Amino acid sequence: MRNAAPGTTVDITDADLADADARIRASTRGFIPLSIGMLIVVVLVAGVVVTALAPGLQGMGLVAWVLALTVTAIVPPVIVMSKVGWARSHAQLAESFARERELGAEARRREFETRLANALEMADAEEQVMTVAGRALRTVLPDSSVEVLLADNSQAHLDRTIVSGPLPDGPGCSVESPDRCVAARRGQTQVFDDSEALDACPYLDGRSYGRCSAVCVPVSIMGRTVGVVHRADAHTTGSSGVTDPTTRQLEVLANQLGARIGMLRVMSESQLQASTDPLTGLPNRRAFENRVRRVQQSGLGYVLVLADLDHFKAVNDTYGHEAGDRALRVFASVLRDGLRPDDLVCRHGGEEFAFVLVGASANDALVTCERIREALALAARSGGTPPFTASFGVAERVPGVGFDQLRVAADGALYRAKHAGRNRAEVADAATVCESITVHDAADALGPRSL
Repeated sequence: MRNAAPGTTVDITDADLADADARIRASTRGFIPLSIGMLIVVVLVAGVVVTALAPGLQGMGLVAWVLALTVTAIVPPVIVMSKVGWARSHAQLAESFARERELGAEARRREFETRLANALEMADAEEQVMTVAGRALRTVLPDSSVEVLLADNSQAHLDRTIVSGPLPDGPGCSVESPDRCVAARRGQTQVFDDSEALDACPYLDGRSYGRCSAVCVPVSIMGRTVGVVHRADAHTTGSSGVTDPTTRQLEVLANQLGARIGMLRVMSESQLQASTDPLTGLPNRRAFENRVRRVQQSGLGYVLVLADLDHFKAVNDTYGHEAGDRALRVFASVLRDGLRPDDLVCRHGGEEFAFVLVGASANDALVTCERIREALALAARSGGTPPFTASFGVAERVPGVGFDQLRVAADGALYRAKHAGRNRAEVADAATVCESITVHDAADALGPRSL
């Protein structure tokens, strides 16, 4: 290892020096022997010529004429050889600089790709992914107008999700759907050097900033093109986005953006399937209880209601399990329609359901149960399922009582509703709720009731 050369910031190794010597020898190969040989030949020829033309010259006069004739003969070839050597060295240096520039651009691209991947890996939601992508665009193209258009849930419309650059509205592409975007339709990067060219994208016409060039990079999620990263700049004669290194970085951004969103959506779908009852589409018991615990930790009051379909075994035995499944789905739909957006609901197990009214009282719960009973009666008369009813047990949370204890109290109220004739709601009083603290473990062991 040698010390760094003056003006450099890297250490020069013996291998580097050997490569440099080899390159110099290659560029000057044959130059010195050829020059010496030429000089000897020219001197001899000059001596012969001068002796033949002026045989009387001797001493310094002879030397002066030979020297003059030699210089006259040798200078033009030397100049030609110097120019050839300079041209060869110039070409090699230019090639070296070009390679160095390409290596630098590749190193910057790899650094950008690595840092972007690290940032996206830390993004746990699509909103965070968009924030990272916007920051990346401002880093790579701080002075260019760039926007990211992604399809909505229907896959029929493109929404502008990211805007970066000096223009407040971004490049302003007016394409409405992925099917109408040429980059999304072809699934490959499209470069348009001039919006007025014959084969330019028609959506480049009519921009507020006038004539422009553009780059459109498709965004694919799970193998399907669902959007585009669109960059537009004022048109410059002779410019081309094909060799622009930032186009490669836009492709890196589009690829990683689509990959991360696709992964998050797969994870979200998996989590949804793991937390959802497949028959009714309602959250399952575990997901429901996790959400209730968050409500309880927030300090908000709530009312727990357990609902159980009446004579459900008879429905299954008389009309078949398909009719029973339809009854469960109908009741789940009635619950969804009858509760507020902030309320929690789940299929608790079998024919038993549970819902929590956040910030409500026991009286509010009774009103809600009555509304659900009426809606269920209307739904049952529609003919899609055999007629059936439901009973409800209501328990309002009191300070110091946890969810498990509250469930025991609601279960006791549901038991009373069943024995009182079914198709009704019963409320557990505060004393019963408090007493449930000592018996909730035994009640949990019994599981859901079906009477």
